Amino acid sequence: MKVKTKPKKTPIGEIPEDWEVVRLKDIADKMYYGITAKAIENMASLRMLRTTDIKNYKISWKTLPYCEITEKRKDIKKYFVQKDDLIIARAGTVGVSVLVEENVSNVIFGSYLIKVVLKKDKVYPRFIHYYFQSDYYWRHIQNASSGSTLKNINLPILKSLKISLPPLPEQKKIAEILRTVDEAIEKTDLAIEKTERLKKGLMQRLLTRGIKHERFKKTEIGEIPEEWKVIKIKEIAKVKYGKSIPKEKGGIPAVGSSGIYAYVNEALITFPTLVIGRKGTAGSVYLIKQPCWPSDTTFYLEFKNTPKVRLEYLSYYLNFKKLSGEHAKTTLPSLKRERLENYTFSLPPLEEQKQIAEILMTVDKKLELLRKRKEKLERIKKGLMKDLLTGKRRVKA
Repeated sequence: MKVKTKPKKTPIGEIPEDWEVVRLKDIADKMYYGITAKAIENMASLRMLRTTDIKNYKISWKTLPYCEITEKRKDIKKYFVQKDDLIIARAGTVGVSVLVEENVSNVIFGSYLIKVVLKKDKVYPRFIHYYFQSDYYWRHIQNASSGSTLKNINLPILKSLKISLPPLPEQKKIAEILRTVDEAIEKTDLAIEKTERLKKGLMQRLLTRGIKHERFKKTEIGEIPEEWKVIKIKEIAKVKYGKSIPKEKGGIPAVGSSGIYAYVNEALITFPTLVIGRKGTAGSVYLIKQPCWPSDTTFYLEFKNTPKVRLEYLSYYLNFKKLSGEHAKTTLPSLKRERLENYTFSLPPLEEQKQIAEILMTVDKKLELLRKRKEKLERIKKGLMKDLLTGKRRVKA
């Protein structure tokens, strides 16, 4: 149910009249830096939470290393991580935070982290967790760094953070709504991971064992079905260099080693092809079926006469057994044309190539739908945070 109240003006903008503006230091019992420790290979009684263990506002508990404390402290109990602690990275992934949502034992937090113990009679920890993901929080962190590249933050910066604070019951309701969206995002992430594992397994089987084969032969690239051939790229196509893209803008995609990155007014090629990264992301593969302009950081394939290979099949194979770049004199890895020309792969009959490609394309379509769903959920979450954390949209607890 929506709740209507008059807005009031505050230093951080208009908020509902029954909300208040507080500083983080006003709603925190304790705030302090972590303890210096070093990771060790041997099992020990302690594990350490580091900045690198915090990603996407979550903790990867499985990656925590065993550690030993290397500085003298009279009381190390306060450095143990506890449920409802808010942990913020002050270096590395600067400003990224995480809420400890479960009971853990014998885990300390390192010196590049800051711990905030919140006053639970005033705030709901998960509400603050979401506030620390908001645009306002990040603007505060950036402004505190005076516009310079953000390399670290400190306690004074955090203590001065202003927060628009609803009544406690409304904090809980807002957090519950945002948590519901997060759970949907997490489920989608799991579905993406599962589908990616499925694709990897299918590629391993289909591109080496094919479909319903019983007899196999040994080759220079491993065991393959007896009916398949082993050939090199140069036997079926010419490997050509891309060129510097035109300056004039248009509707023709320009393809670099990282994919489409611009649109120009003319095409270098008009036939379907594979564009392969030569510099930068060397060995990256892009299936292009429309007129395009491969840039000077790429190669492209010009096939000879009647194709013996389906582009979709070869694209999957090149992604399955990736071409690695060799370091040139520059700092960017590069791929030599000779290496691409001599790239050896297994070639099924055209009909089986089609079947293999169609199976893998079906999985790719599912992945695309899942990724679009995740993007949509993330947009929904961002919109809800903007409205709910400022009081533009009210909810009744």
